[in-house]
Parts: sequence; structure tokens; C-alpha cells
Amino acid sequence: MLFKLFLLFTLVPLAELFLLIQVGRWMGSAWLVIALVLATGMIGAALARWQGLQVWRQIPNDLARGTLPADSILSGVLILVAGALLVTPGLMTDAVGFCLLIPPLRRVVSRRLKSWLRRKIEQGTVTVHTTTTLHDTTTTWHDGTSSWHDETDQ
Repeated sequence: MLFKLFLLFTLVPLAELFLLIQVGRWMGSAWLVIALVLATGMIGAALARWQGLQVWRQIPNDLARGTLPADSILSGVLILVAGALLVTPGLMTDAVGFCLLIPPLRRVVSRRLKSWLRRKIEQGTVTVHTTTTLHDTTTTWHDGTSSWHDETDQ
């Protein structure tokens, strides 16, 4: 897992830098590339905020219908990830971020993410343990290499 994170945090920025240099050469100006990155960041952040508010408003509607808002919450998380990618300088991260802001593509990613998580739970590589009492909720997540523990007093 540590090696994968190392690759993610070294190879992605290097690829972004290479792409920015190539686009700068093609456009003929570093300032145009900087303006492009700033514009995509601002537009993307505004779109992510707008879509995030829509999802936030959908959650009470789901609850009022008596359904769990799991899909709305997952959609909100993917919009948050999209927003983070869009404010990160780079063109590849912007492309992925904008793709996550397109609802049909976001639904595909959501379905695949749920399928992956379901498969990991069935394989036993991810387990979720919950204990609920009147005043205390404890949740433990385990992915085979590390575990997280969250305690919330209510």
C-alpha cells in the first residue's frame, strides 16, 4: 500500500508536469497554460459546489421517502473528490475531476466502487464491524493491511 501511494504521489505530478510543459509548447505561452489551469480550477470548483448542494438537498428527500441515502452520500463523496481534483493544478486531474461531475459517468464510477467494495467484503479483505448501544457507536474498518477505529458518543 505504501508503495502504491509513493507511485501515486510521484508519478502523477511528474506526468502532470510533463503534460503542462507539452501543452505550453503547443500553445506557445506558459501564461496561457497558467490561465487554463486557473480557469478549469475556478469553473470546476463552482460546478462541484453547485452539484454538491444538489446532492445535499437530495439526502432529506431520500430519508423522507424511507430510503437510505447511500447513493446520494456516495455521489456527494465523488463530487468532493472531483472538486479536490479540479483545484489541484494539472490537466489530467482536471479531466478526471470533470468526468466525475458528469452524472452518468459518476453513476458508473459509483456502481463500480460499490461492486469493488462488495467483492472485497465477500473476500474478507475488508470487514466492517459495528456495535451500537444507546449512547455509544463504535465502527472498525479493516482492509487486510491496516484498520481504522471510530468512536462516537451520541
